[in-house]
Amino acid sequence: MTHISATVDGVHRQGEVEPRTLLVHWLRESLGQVGTTVGCDTSNCGACTVLVDGRSVKSCSVLAVQIDGKSVTTIQGLAEGEDWHPVQRAFKECHGLQCGYCTPGMVMASVDLLSENPNPTEAEIREGLEGNLCRCTGYHNIVKAVQTAAAEMGATT
Repeated sequence: MTHISATVDGVHRQGEVEPRTLLVHWLRESLGQVGTTVGCDTSNCGACTVLVDGRSVKSCSVLAVQIDGKSVTTIQGLAEGEDWHPVQRAFKECHGLQCGYCTPGMVMASVDLLSENPNPTEAEIREGLEGNLCRCTGYHNIVKAVQTAAAEMGATT
């Protein structure tokens, strides 16, 4: 067992993990952060995307021991109390989801994208989200949601 310590959704967390434990499993099984979904377990779909030190990572491709000393934000930690993050609001308002399974990962990847590029074009949004798969929407409303969030975030900064 290996001892790890990290800040998860603003709360200092620590524990003992098997060195081969994936971050997604530590988040879900040890910390109860079940908003991070397990999709393919092969890093193809992006449903498990979280932010580690502000950058999006597929948590099924990261070992829990690799986040020792780092900060992790999951979909559950994105909102501030009852105040949803602009990307979360935009996904709801623009109906950027259908079954919702990919939504946590899409939202987290979108947050990272907008932190790097606050005013992306449609092509840049599609390229920025290309590692996150959605089998339901056709991506049109997802792109619209990111554009809406970008506009809102630009208006508030």
